[in-house]
Amino acid sequence: MSRILARSTPAAPPAPPTNANHRTPLPLHLKKVARSWQLYVLLAPALIYIAVFKYWPMYGVQIAFRNYNPVDGFTGSPWVGLQHFIRFVNSYQFGQVVGNTFWIAVLGLVVAFPIPIVLALLVNQLQSERFKKFTQTVLYSPAFISTVVVVGMMFVLLSPRSGLVNNAIQLAGGEPIFFMGSSEWFRPIYVISDVWQNAGFSMIVYLAALSGIDPALHDAAKVDGASKLQRIRHIDLPGIMPVVTVLFILAIGNLLNVGFEKALLMQTNLNLPASEIIQTYVYHAGLQQAQFSYSAAIGLFNSVLNLVLLLTFNWVARRANQATLW
Repeated sequence: MSRILARSTPAAPPAPPTNANHRTPLPLHLKKVARSWQLYVLLAPALIYIAVFKYWPMYGVQIAFRNYNPVDGFTGSPWVGLQHFIRFVNSYQFGQVVGNTFWIAVLGLVVAFPIPIVLALLVNQLQSERFKKFTQTVLYSPAFISTVVVVGMMFVLLSPRSGLVNNAIQLAGGEPIFFMGSSEWFRPIYVISDVWQNAGFSMIVYLAALSGIDPALHDAAKVDGASKLQRIRHIDLPGIMPVVTVLFILAIGNLLNVGFEKALLMQTNLNLPASEIIQTYVYHAGLQQAQFSYSAAIGLFNSVLNLVLLLTFNWVARRANQATLW
């Protein structure tokens, strides 16, 4: 009987083997990081830079809501809320400063944004590789010139006494014009010089996008008898439209950040009614007059406007089924 019970009773399952070196498997996202750890090492310096110089200074934004005193520090300075923002909006310079910034930004966007696209489309049609590289170099070279040098060149070329432009005007029977001291000429000079200096750099981005278009599309269009203009319209432009949309949204988000350095260098007492923009006004109020809280409030006001524009146009692009930032 005992033998029968012993045979019919199932044996206990063997204990699982114990392994002292057994490790819990990593989550999927950590496995991806581990497989590409070299890329994250290369990315680390950029992330540290952004964290230290972009995110950490955000702690100082609170001085826009305080009467900041360097002796008392951030926490010791009295809290005043929106007082500095109200002061800026009610100041007599508000309309002039914001208006100048807006008009320069809009002119720069309308004129400077499409020109690199046109240049990229034209350069892409060049057949000679040597001439194509030469053209790219000539158009891209001004981007390496310092803004200080560019403004100095403008003062020399537009000088009312010895400038080449005024010499040509006098040879044509006209009177010399003090371009750099005229409020009427400040905006055109600013935009034209900006196009000359930066159009080549932006052109490179669109050329890179054009290089990603399948050459078979152009070959098929040639077989069908399409002209160069038709191929640009129906192949090249649709091919780079996602890049154009993203760069346009980024340009809108940076619309009111008109170049401070060039505006300050071009600024004179004679053209001040047209050259005083938000950035130069913040410089005068913050560094020259030591109104730290007031200038911080103006800078934050400008950043909020840019953020609103960025979110608005990104939403419009998403509604239109175009490429967006997110």
